[in-house]
Amino acid sequence: MSGHLRVVAAGLGTTVQDTGRFGYQRFGVPTAGVLDRVAMAAANTIVGNAPDMAVLEMLYLGATLEVAAESVRVACAGLGAGLEVTEEGATRQIPAAESVRLKRGARLRVMAGRNAISCILAVEGGIALQPVMGSLSTLTRAQIGGFEGRALAVGDLLPIVQEEVEERPELRLPDLDLAVPERIRLVLGPQDDYFTPEAISTLLSGTYEVTRAADRMGIRLAGSALAHAKGFNIVSDGIAPGSIQVPGDGQPIILLADRQTTGGYPKIATVASVDLPALGRVGPGAKLQFEVISVEAAEELRRAQARVEAGWRDSLEPAAPETGLREAALYGANLISGVADAWMGD
Repeated sequence: MSGHLRVVAAGLGTTVQDTGRFGYQRFGVPTAGVLDRVAMAAANTIVGNAPDMAVLEMLYLGATLEVAAESVRVACAGLGAGLEVTEEGATRQIPAAESVRLKRGARLRVMAGRNAISCILAVEGGIALQPVMGSLSTLTRAQIGGFEGRALAVGDLLPIVQEEVEERPELRLPDLDLAVPERIRLVLGPQDDYFTPEAISTLLSGTYEVTRAADRMGIRLAGSALAHAKGFNIVSDGIAPGSIQVPGDGQPIILLADRQTTGGYPKIATVASVDLPALGRVGPGAKLQFEVISVEAAEELRRAQARVEAGWRDSLEPAAPETGLREAALYGANLISGVADAWMGD
């Protein structure tokens, strides 16, 4: 028998995601998958799951969920994220990258970071849904995968694998670094020859702002226009994660998890895979700058990140006890409700 999480408030876009579905792009099926792979791996590691187990991804505004199981253990991860938990009439704050065990009837509200696109909630044992084409990832445009192929809505009962989790000390992952790099690293191409040398120089020396047109499909940027040398149409070819295509207006678009499988705009560069998760943390108004690295350097950076993630399980440490004083709660509390004047005069 599995338990459930009941959706009290759905947020702006809460979907089930894992690493994505592979092997179907030749049939026109996008990979989908989580935007911030690093946050997913961290949250899963903290609750004891495999790093690539399916999670809830929340865009811009976190969901509120009620526990409809004997007990669950969850952890969230994301830039500036956190949990607000209400249980047995008491409300407390749980920092990101820290697990918490909740009993039936408890409510948890996921607080996404200010201006961040996404945050992650992992559930110990995972989500009890059937994979579609080998993945639990939700592709809402095709209405496949995840929970009925759509974002969660108020009243949904999301099935989870475990009806009850054991009591044990809660864990946290110290020093989880989700900072967005000062410069997003790129590999030029595959159609950088479709741009003038000045356009490439402009891309690498300029600052581009994330517009409001930022979602799981991609991020439209605003900045200095990039001039085409051979026009802005090509024979449609495959689009890799992080491809930066440039349409006729010269404004770059970084393509993300729900990108189309092929496209007919030239692609000036591709974001290195090590920096792709960071693009799932930036929201409208964020400023991005870029630098070019070699394919070999990009591969080594990704291997280095994999080594860091492999060491996370050994880096876990006990979380602050529930009876202890939480610094975050202390700073967030109103400790002074009024002022009394005790001066009695002469």
